[in-house]
Amino acid sequence: MITLEYPNFYVITCYTPNSQGELKRLPYRLTWEAAFKDYVNQLATQKAVILCGDLNVAHEAIDLKNDRTNHHSAGFSDEERQAFSTLLASGFTDSFRHFYPDQADSYSWWSYRFHARDNNAGWRIDYFITSNNLQSRLIDAKIHNDIFGSDHCPIELDTQDLFA
Repeated sequence: MITLEYPNFYVITCYTPNSQGELKRLPYRLTWEAAFKDYVNQLATQKAVILCGDLNVAHEAIDLKNDRTNHHSAGFSDEERQAFSTLLASGFTDSFRHFYPDQADSYSWWSYRFHARDNNAGWRIDYFITSNNLQSRLIDAKIHNDIFGSDHCPIELDTQDLFA
């Protein structure tokens, strides 16, 4: 995790720990989630927060191709999804879902196995999360799934007047 401080806001970029196969690191992940939420919320008491990165969770069924077969898998366990819901409920917005609440088949990560990217069998695990008080400054959020080079694709957040 890296935190940048600007005059009017913080930017946090983060790679969230993976719970791994059979959820063997789930207790560690949940401890991390609680500490991370406290950290982000503490920053948010001072100024707005923009959080981006691989958060290693597909929040809702719409955020991955095969939700039924992946239920209780790392990144789609009930516990990880609840921790993400708790973070959002503490005053944050999932920017992509803010603009596209019902858009399916929009993913930011695909396994290298089984031609997952060719079949668009992916997960949306990369996010821009913003303090709720930034909603009026959000213009758009995009997933650039046409850009290759990794098992992830770039995501984008367009804003206005953040430095005003």
